[in-house]
Amino acid sequence: MFFSRSKSKLGVDIGTSTIKVVQLKRDNGKFLLETYGMVNAASQVMSKADVDVISQTAGVLKTLLEKAKVTTKKVIASLPNNIVFVSVIDMPALSDKELKNAIEWEARRYVPLPLEEVTLSWSVMRESQTAEKIKVLITAVPTTVIENYLRMFKLAGLDPQALEIEALALIRSLAGSRQDAFIIVDIGARNTSLNLVDKGFLRISRNLPVGGDTITSGIAQSLKISPGRAEQFKMDLGLSGDLQQIPQVMKASLESIKNETGQLVKIYEASGGTISEIIFAGSGAYLPGLSVYFSDLGIKASLGNPFKFIEYDERLKTALPKVSMGLSIALGLAMRE
Repeated sequence: MFFSRSKSKLGVDIGTSTIKVVQLKRDNGKFLLETYGMVNAASQVMSKADVDVISQTAGVLKTLLEKAKVTTKKVIASLPNNIVFVSVIDMPALSDKELKNAIEWEARRYVPLPLEEVTLSWSVMRESQTAEKIKVLITAVPTTVIENYLRMFKLAGLDPQALEIEALALIRSLAGSRQDAFIIVDIGARNTSLNLVDKGFLRISRNLPVGGDTITSGIAQSLKISPGRAEQFKMDLGLSGDLQQIPQVMKASLESIKNETGQLVKIYEASGGTISEIIFAGSGAYLPGLSVYFSDLGIKASLGNPFKFIEYDERLKTALPKVSMGLSIALGLAMRE
């Protein structure tokens, strides 16, 4: 531990292949890193109320908390993009009561499940207090998923303060209060999320069923080698390696991500906006040559820095860059007010 335990918050990111935790303390407007940890663990805490899976995940999380020497029980956790329905809709400026009724009515058009089966939440994005139009970010999560997460955290001995979509945590850790328009490309193990942000608000969020493991699997099958060796080849050679087969296989997997990113750029530019940057996050963002591969979109592309707003012990200066991308969501969760 590096700091005292007061005013601490814990961010927990339960991904498809790893669980990440970050404990931060806020002191005089600054975020101080107290501890962090991660463990490889396949998670399937989804809509099905599987008692064994919930109990097993809680056990893995509890062990991780002990090893990381986490001291706070207050946790903010992320909900996986592939089980959350997210829409941004335009609406007239209404009173709070009128807005609630209107949003529930509109949600039936965007949420592909009966509203009785989901937990609905929303946040209003106002350009100004006098604007006649507003944008509303609607999120809907199957109620059984929320119940599973709450049950799992209780078994792990934690006190959940909030459940949040991954995109909002990414905006917090990677962008802070910047007001220009940009796209966060979060490449996880099995999924990639594309999040278009403008004036600090999430405008569009999309999820693709492709990630770092997809690329590794493609290399392994193409060269008929083990996944472990394929992962090593991937990181050693990147997108500009000497073996011609490997870059081609990797590009095939990444093409869907780049094409979808390009579509978001076109959609936003067609409305008169300008995207200033593409920011990469997630464990898959370490792929060498990734920024160059996206350069033909004509937009600055760079690796995000989730620790740019965090102070930490100098002894971690060498270790953190190797894991920082994978901690982007957990950091953003712990930064939540």
